[in-house]
Amino acid sequence: GLKGMCLLCSIPLPFSDHLFCFFCGNAFMRASYLKIHERIHTGERPYECDQCGNAFTTASDLKKHQRIHSGEKPYECDQCEKAFTKASELKVHQRTHTGERPYVCGQCGNAFTQASNLKMHQRIHTGVKPYECDQCGNAFTSASNLKKHQRIHTGERPYECDQCGKNFTMARDLKVHQRIHTGEKPYKCDQCGKKRPYECDQCGNTFTTASALKIHQRIHTGEKPYKCDQCGKTFTTGRALKIHRRIHTGERPYVCDQCGKFFTRASHLKTHQRTHTGERPYECDHCGKFFTRASHLKIHQRIHTGERPYECVQCGKTFITANRLKIHQRIHTGERPYNCDQCGKFFTQANHLKTHHGERPYECDHCGKTFTTASYLKIHQRIHTGEKPYECEQCGKTFTTAGDLKIHKRIHTGERPYECDQCGESFTQRNVLKAHQRSHTGERPYECDQCGNAFTTASDLKIHLRIHNGERPYECEQCGNAFIRASYLKIHQRIHSGERSYECDQCGNAFTTASYLKIHQRIHTGQKPYACDQCGKNFTQMSGASDLKSHQRTHTGERPYICDQCEKSFTQRNALKAHQRTHTGERPYECDQCGKSFPQRYALKAHQRTHTGERPYECDQCGKSFTRRHALKAHQRTHTGERPYECDQCGKAFTTASELKKHQRIHTGEKPYECDQCGKHFTQMTNDLKIHQRMHTGERPYDCYQCGKTFRSLSTLYSHRRVHLKKLMYPCDRCTKIFWSPSSYKYHQRTHIGENPNQCRFGDRSCITGSQCIKHERIKHFHKREKLNSCTKSKTVDNQCHNPPKQLEC
Repeated sequence: GLKGMCLLCSIPLPFSDHLFCFFCGNAFMRASYLKIHERIHTGERPYECDQCGNAFTTASDLKKHQRIHSGEKPYECDQCEKAFTKASELKVHQRTHTGERPYVCGQCGNAFTQASNLKMHQRIHTGVKPYECDQCGNAFTSASNLKKHQRIHTGERPYECDQCGKNFTMARDLKVHQRIHTGEKPYKCDQCGKKRPYECDQCGNTFTTASALKIHQRIHTGEKPYKCDQCGKTFTTGRALKIHRRIHTGERPYVCDQCGKFFTRASHLKTHQRTHTGERPYECDHCGKFFTRASHLKIHQRIHTGERPYECVQCGKTFITANRLKIHQRIHTGERPYNCDQCGKFFTQANHLKTHHGERPYECDHCGKTFTTASYLKIHQRIHTGEKPYECEQCGKTFTTAGDLKIHKRIHTGERPYECDQCGESFTQRNVLKAHQRSHTGERPYECDQCGNAFTTASDLKIHLRIHNGERPYECEQCGNAFIRASYLKIHQRIHSGERSYECDQCGNAFTTASYLKIHQRIHTGQKPYACDQCGKNFTQMSGASDLKSHQRTHTGERPYICDQCEKSFTQRNALKAHQRTHTGERPYECDQCGKSFPQRYALKAHQRTHTGERPYECDQCGKSFTRRHALKAHQRTHTGERPYECDQCGKAFTTASELKKHQRIHTGEKPYECDQCGKHFTQMTNDLKIHQRMHTGERPYDCYQCGKTFRSLSTLYSHRRVHLKKLMYPCDRCTKIFWSPSSYKYHQRTHIGENPNQCRFGDRSCITGSQCIKHERIKHFHKREKLNSCTKSKTVDNQCHNPPKQLEC
């Protein structure tokens, strides 16, 4: 009886076969339809679920809902046998098989299987986001998306896996997760039977859906249809653009409930939470290492396989990640996208900009050292843990970083890929080549602000600064000696262990470092690659003992190492160190056979040869051998007649610098060595003072093996031995005198022939020997001699004073 009448006021309607809603004016064919519709306006939900309490407007909706609890899915697909709770859901699903997409967007042409999907899509064009979060204000195009978002705030994860107990915010995530347990791969092509039927015709990668393949193909075509309206950057997917926009808006909607850190992506939050839980679900089947991300595992596995799929089209260099390739390509393009807003400087990498700003947010909890990136901190922490995960498969040596292992392998392969274009020398590392090239250019960009010394590398400057601040961070746990470099400590520890792993293949000598071996081998090859630009003299080393750098100081007169006790200066640091032991009395090198100690290692080594009888340095002309190299060198000058060290006062020349120095004390009258018991002064430490001190101590260390007589000096012993060895005596053929040395015999002969070749500089006497003239001048012409010695400081007067036999008027 109500047909054609309004349900609320019984007024006849214009169309007798339709019923209209009083609230919105919609028309219905039946009163039951209108009644159900009006419940939308009134909010009435008379049908309630007795299991979960959810209420519905119709009995049919309640029935469909109850199928969730009962698990009933009466509508089955006849192609894939998938079942659904609603007939409408089945209908929509069948369109995946038929490919039917009846709902087309009038603006962009995209088609959809459901009207609701089209409606949500159109909001992209209109910008309408009717569903707003009441906590953070974010707006969404659909109620379901809002509901999912609100779970971020509430922490609700209503979908739980019944096998492992893991919870999820969305049902589809739970469904995908359950396939790990069941092994189910539901996407199968009905034509070819493949689980991933969509294959890329360029690289062969396969995908489960055509849309996934379409997105992938954009990698090859370079198509990036989604453009940021703020910076113009383009992306292959709309989702990637959405995430990118958060950089501009500053939106970081995913927050960690343990530390409060925010993230732009849910996946980043999920990965971050593993740092709190310690979960590392991805294991390498080669080495057993675990990772928090599948992508990290994939990249790690390339270390084992050697795969480097990303190749630079310009230089052919390959990389294990796309990001490293991208950074490398900036070398060719010159792109520096990271700009300092304070000084305007540009950088190729974000962490370089962080370093420039001084930002070091990652701190080591062991030593407090800070770093610009988490990866640098991780590598540093291996110093404390001792972890060295990268092992050389040839020698078994382990390293803290893959880069160090790569450089080490070049020792075995002999590869030295970095070559200097000026001298042709090649290197295993790029930074070593760069530092080497500065030796040609003279560039020293790193300057010490305390002493002004400049260095070719920042690391050298850092180590140098330890000289000023006294820092010696590397300490030997056996003897307590500390060092400014870890390499120095490592070399030092070989003294305790006796390790000498670098052996010369020609003479068998072993060394503690490869550099010492390399320098040593130049003795055999005769190579002296370092030439002085002033005198042309060549050297085997740039720096060290007997090096080019020290030699150049003979030209410049530079003596930078000064003793803080007597102010004596030296050209080399080790010479200063050895000298300081004369003040401290330290003699750290002890002979294990006789207990005698020495201030320097080389002195101990030379001494030990007296026990072993070893004399490794042999003269190639007369066969005489020596315990020290410099002794051989001085001896060879007796054959060549070379006397390179000349006195600038009298012109007398000597074979060694030490002999010249001793001689010059005759002119200066210097006697630097004082006896601490009687105060007497001497010109030499070894030959004079030391022998003199034996008068006080009674020490007579040299004994004759034939008669047992002892002597204070070696020369006195040699003279005594001639008593036993008659054949070594020198008898005079003119008188009955006998002499024990050829020099004494030579001087005696002059008494017979009347030869007096040495003239007093004041012209009143001629002498057989030079020493007699000096003694005469000291007695007869003391004041004149002092005046003459002072005038010899002038070069002109010096030439006059050394022109005998002309007499001088003083």
